Amino acid sequence: MTLTLLSDLWDDSFATTLDEPELLRYRSNLLGSDPRLTNFGGGNTSAKVPMPDPVTGETATVLWVKGSGGDLGTIQRDGFATLYQDKLEALKTRYRGEAFEDEIVDLYPLCVFGTNPRAASIDTPLHAFLPFRHVDHLHPDWAIALAASANGPELLEQLHAETGLHLVWLPWKRPGFELGLWLEKAIAENPNCDGIILGSHGIFTWGDEAKSSYLNTLRVLDLIGQFVLKHIHEETLFGGQITETRTDRRELARFVLPALRQAPSALKIGGTRAAHFSDSDAVLRFVNSADAAALAEKGTSCPDHFVRTKVKPLLVSWDAKNGTAIELLDAIRLALPGYRADYAAYYEQNKEPSSPALRSAEPSVVLIPGVGMLSFGKNKQEARITGEFYTNAIHVMEGATSMGSGIENYVSLTPREAFRIEYWLLEEAKLRRMPPEKELARQVAVVVGTGSGIGRAVVDRLVKDGAVVVCADINLALAQETAAPHGESAVAVECNITDRASVRAVMDAAVLAYGGVDTLIAVAAVIFSPDDTGRITEAQWRTTFDVNTLGSYLAADEAMMVMREQASGGQVVLISSANGVVAKQGSFAYDASKAALNHLVRELAVAGGPSGIRVNALSPASVVSGSHQFPRDRVLTSLAKYGITFDESEETEALREKLAGFYAQRTLLKKRVTPEAVAEAVFLLASPTRLPLTTGQSLPVDAGLTEAFLR
Repeated sequence: MTLTLLSDLWDDSFATTLDEPELLRYRSNLLGSDPRLTNFGGGNTSAKVPMPDPVTGETATVLWVKGSGGDLGTIQRDGFATLYQDKLEALKTRYRGEAFEDEIVDLYPLCVFGTNPRAASIDTPLHAFLPFRHVDHLHPDWAIALAASANGPELLEQLHAETGLHLVWLPWKRPGFELGLWLEKAIAENPNCDGIILGSHGIFTWGDEAKSSYLNTLRVLDLIGQFVLKHIHEETLFGGQITETRTDRRELARFVLPALRQAPSALKIGGTRAAHFSDSDAVLRFVNSADAAALAEKGTSCPDHFVRTKVKPLLVSWDAKNGTAIELLDAIRLALPGYRADYAAYYEQNKEPSSPALRSAEPSVVLIPGVGMLSFGKNKQEARITGEFYTNAIHVMEGATSMGSGIENYVSLTPREAFRIEYWLLEEAKLRRMPPEKELARQVAVVVGTGSGIGRAVVDRLVKDGAVVVCADINLALAQETAAPHGESAVAVECNITDRASVRAVMDAAVLAYGGVDTLIAVAAVIFSPDDTGRITEAQWRTTFDVNTLGSYLAADEAMMVMREQASGGQVVLISSANGVVAKQGSFAYDASKAALNHLVRELAVAGGPSGIRVNALSPASVVSGSHQFPRDRVLTSLAKYGITFDESEETEALREKLAGFYAQRTLLKKRVTPEAVAEAVFLLASPTRLPLTTGQSLPVDAGLTEAFLR
């Protein structure tokens, strides 16, 4: 088999070590790893596997099929539902017709093999009733371009004539028991076909073994891809380009995104939601085209696309050539009420007595000529995936409009069928099964000083409870180390906290990455080891105040500017120190800078109050563990100052442990102050709900340091 567009990734040496369910998982992961083959969460794979019945011991045929809500690219063994094949076949005797097909879903739990808790998806009968051991159902853009073409059946005839590929056409039918019976009948009538195209939906392919199913799927889709792509000519695509791409498009996106998160205003996009900005070639080619408005109005075709993208996007009409950022914002403001009214009318015209209540009428995709696409979701992953789904829809429209009479050849779902998917009770049940959002979900935090110690622990703590975090540090490599374990919930940027332009760039990065800024945590600080007299140079004095005090002000000031753009309040937490209260000898500059920071917190709280922005500080005692502020020379100086015996040949970490133990003994609780303890206190102040009425305060985290008691 020769592939032109796709690659065979099957590894026989690895595959031979796997049992049948693991081969299904392996095949699924390979197919799901290529976005050209299926989208996130889209498609299903299955295998009919002989297994011993756990009660009788007799061999039973078990359908392993991707469970509800799974993703092929990342699915593991436990992501598959397992059902007795004979019991699924027996459901045909209970089936009362299409009008009652949803009631069959309630019987799937009675067909479960073993004690598998994974819920079966609505696509289960589509796999059960096909007479093949291995089945792949995917949503490739190339195949959906055929499925969404008005002349789709004729195109399949052309495809057959040119390639020998025999695909059966089935018109649109909502996934469910009836469609499973349609597929069974189609194979009975066309036993030698290579696959089945579902109108406005996707494609089914199959094989006798896991590998042959995988290879057959690649073969079919590669031929379809070649057929579709040869019809697409960029110069005439979508009626040609009528708008030039703006060179300042990222600055324009940066300007409008915070305003689109405004909680109390008319610009609200579904409350405080994460955002994603795309200016890919495909997106720009679409939004800048002559046909963009008409095609956007048609909406999407594949149900997997539009469950995320809604029935249609909002395409903004504005002066894309000469318009200013303010004019773009005004244009969005003018367009939103009309979009909301249209969506509400769509709901009212199609709702049924049993329909779920109207969900948000806000767009999840905003298309801006000259700029690109903004997509929104409850978290970063959902926002990005929503944008990717609409990009899939763009590719589908590319193919469909190029293989026929332009716009008219592209067929989207009717509003009625779209509603039957979007507000399907089974979809509603899937949404209700989703775990509740974490406490900091939808919150965007910027943490400056994430290279080690407290900063790294703060990032871990915020992400753990659902926040997305911009990890900023003067050492980009260390910031990247902090962000790396958290995937797309954290991004790393370089930041010199003493340079306003650098700090502003961090806030811009937060807006473009996630949509705004809700919380700032300023951890970055500097301390110099004094000489034997307790003195440091004047230059070191200036650096200490520049980083510890001025830097914290700059970070807070820039973050608060974005928070005011959002008009949704916010939280600022500056890391001070017990040294800001305790008068002692040997660290004049550091202690004075933290004392100044304590008062800065009060000043910032006064400034932020009218905008609902809370500003607080944390005052930890010395945190030695994991801190870059305790290099070996400072540890040695401190040990000598406190008269703690040590040997200079000892490892640095051992010396740190001695110093940390000494500090702990000075406290009432006799406990060490750790980065994790400080991070927990940051969480309390960063949460919009835990301490919502606390501002202008400094919270001690010092295990009971009596010298630091407030007086």
